[in-house]
Amino acid sequence: MSGGHAFTTMIARLRGKVIEAYPNRLVVDVQGVGYEVIVPLSTFDRLHAAEGLDVDLRTHLHFGTANQPGQKLFGFATEEERDVFLMLIERVSGIGPSVAMAVLSGMPVARFKSCVVAGNSAELTRIKGLGKKTAERIILELKDKVGVTDTWQDAAAGEVSASAADAELALIALGYKQVDARKALRKVLESDTTAPVEVLVRGALRVLQG
Repeated sequence: MSGGHAFTTMIARLRGKVIEAYPNRLVVDVQGVGYEVIVPLSTFDRLHAAEGLDVDLRTHLHFGTANQPGQKLFGFATEEERDVFLMLIERVSGIGPSVAMAVLSGMPVARFKSCVVAGNSAELTRIKGLGKKTAERIILELKDKVGVTDTWQDAAAGEVSASAADAELALIALGYKQVDARKALRKVLESDTTAPVEVLVRGALRVLQG
């Protein structure tokens, strides 16, 4: 499909009414079109999802492979959940959407972050479908290859604001190195220290792409 990537960006967010609700799947009516959205339990619980509920989901349209063709739309209640999902499927080798959704369904995002920062693979293996080697690979690659743990540690210690940390993680999820993302954000923050996450990300992207 030639317009695949453009279509992906078009479905970055979905706002509508739930017409079918299941713990791992919602059907959302958007102006008469029903979108099937796969959601983690964390999102389902946070939204108290039920038929008739108005929802505003952050989404990711995932394209299949030659062996597993097709498209699936994944939805999340928060940017934080989607960022973790994207980091897992795009920055950790061997991790696909099903494992990433299992992680988000298996423990709160805050607890997952703590496990990665502390190198606690044993707790991660308690998540259904997550073996020891996979848990260790998640920690190793998020910690050493991407630098995500530096951001989480600095945010917990108050060394960077919550908005700056969220913006930094969003940039990392887009494929930028942690050190480059932080440098770009520092430039943006020089002129506006109270900007919301979306403004910080847009400003940093202009710096990175300039």
